[in-house]
Amino acid sequence: MNDPNDLTKPADLTRDRSVGPIRIRRPIYQNLLPPCNNACPAGENIQAWIAKVVEGDLRGAWEILVEANPFPAIHGRVCYHPCESNCNRGQIESPVSIHAIERYLGDLAIDEKWPLPIGKPETGKQVLIVGAGPAGLSCAYHLRREGHAVAILEAGPMPGGMMHFGIPAYRLPRSILQAEVNRLADYGIEMEFNHKVEGLQAERDSGSFDAVFLAIGAGLGKKTEIPSRDAGVILDAVTLLRDLELGNAPKLGRRVAIYGGGNTAMDAARVARRMGAEPLVIYRRDFDHMPAHPLEAKEAMSEGVQIHWLRSIKSIEQGHIEVEVMALDEKGRPYPTGETETLESDDLILALGQETDTSFLRRMENIHFNSEGVVQVSPEMMTGEPGVFAGGDMAPSERTVTVAVGHGKRAARSINRYLLQKGYDLKKEKTVATLDQLRLWFFTDAAARIQQQLPLAERIDTFHEVVQGFTYDDVVFEAKRCFSCGNCFECDGCYGACPEDAIIKLGKNKGYEIDFHRCTGCGTCYDQCPVHAISLIPEREAGGRG
Repeated sequence: MNDPNDLTKPADLTRDRSVGPIRIRRPIYQNLLPPCNNACPAGENIQAWIAKVVEGDLRGAWEILVEANPFPAIHGRVCYHPCESNCNRGQIESPVSIHAIERYLGDLAIDEKWPLPIGKPETGKQVLIVGAGPAGLSCAYHLRREGHAVAILEAGPMPGGMMHFGIPAYRLPRSILQAEVNRLADYGIEMEFNHKVEGLQAERDSGSFDAVFLAIGAGLGKKTEIPSRDAGVILDAVTLLRDLELGNAPKLGRRVAIYGGGNTAMDAARVARRMGAEPLVIYRRDFDHMPAHPLEAKEAMSEGVQIHWLRSIKSIEQGHIEVEVMALDEKGRPYPTGETETLESDDLILALGQETDTSFLRRMENIHFNSEGVVQVSPEMMTGEPGVFAGGDMAPSERTVTVAVGHGKRAARSINRYLLQKGYDLKKEKTVATLDQLRLWFFTDAAARIQQQLPLAERIDTFHEVVQGFTYDDVVFEAKRCFSCGNCFECDGCYGACPEDAIIKLGKNKGYEIDFHRCTGCGTCYDQCPVHAISLIPEREAGGRG
């Protein structure tokens, strides 16, 4: 039989129905970009690994997942899942619980001791990575997959960076963090701890490194000048969380104020609650304008943390904090009203943001910094110094674990091109599949399963994990809720609907093709496709008709 897509050859007359020259549009199978994939800072192919879960191939799903992100058990817990915020299903009833499926796969891989996929042969190239936080570890993993030797120098006593010292154990159990990091050591990545880099060029020269990735994170708490007199303990949230992890947590008074409105402020307040204090958060804006993720604030409040909105600290003295009431202008910016209040507080924790210690780079003339003190990088994530790249919290970005992991992967790809002297790979942008393009006859309404939480009475006195994982049945249920937006999943809708029998099935996981000697361009297949994996294009754009 002739190839049905080769219109330069005669048709098979036993199949040809001589549809004539009436077709003015042609259906083509054309996959679009799912909105979840498009929104993932780590660049995961979310839809692909969810499809593997639906098929029952959990290890296959995990292997697709770790092609982009080596930390699924971590991300399933700490990522703020923008994939779900963009999930088309969320516009109907509730988004697919992508993070919970990812967490299940990550935990299963730890339990089953699945090894990471084998990388490419050794290249003989060596890369130095400064910092063992999420960006540095991610970059090391992706470089190792490309066959490059990688050495990480970390100033702290252990790997993980702010995943270890900035995220409390009730959100990220240390056994989970350690298990996923240990897997990288088994992958052949060298790590040296308690090694603070003082001179970058000297380190690069001594190890004969071909490239460098800087990922030292933002581990310094910002300070502010507050008039004080006989005040109690004043410390920053980053120091509190770090000292807690190192077993050196300070003794707090009964009433503890936390100044700030970000995620770190919420964590500091919840930690203080678990240390026996009565925490109150002071923030100069309202709930709708706070930088913390809404879920973080709601969980803090559910645990008894008080939040004093629209307040700014004027002065502190022993046992008291004087605050000024603020108001918001039409752009949401706070301004003082002149009205003051007094709040009782024994100690104050500052959670006003974090900074990066880049002093060791200031002597390098070709590395430049913006007004906020972060390193300026090109689209390839290279600094002004050839072969020196930077990412994570020390580069301009949103400061989350997932963004940092995505930076590490992007930097690794750029470093790989740099080492192999390859040009920049420009990829064609794909169209994102939107809800209005879908025809959801194939799917039924089904709200998302809810993750259980540790009872409140058991939370506030311990650092046990608060949010619980899904069961296998929950995971499969959630995976089946996926609409497969923009990508064919072989529902046979086009095959069954075509009035001309022009759709040819190629076999499981091979999709379909169209016999254009029989196709009239009626568009029935297009109308029946629930996920918009079929497009209709003008016949003239397809180069004529058969």
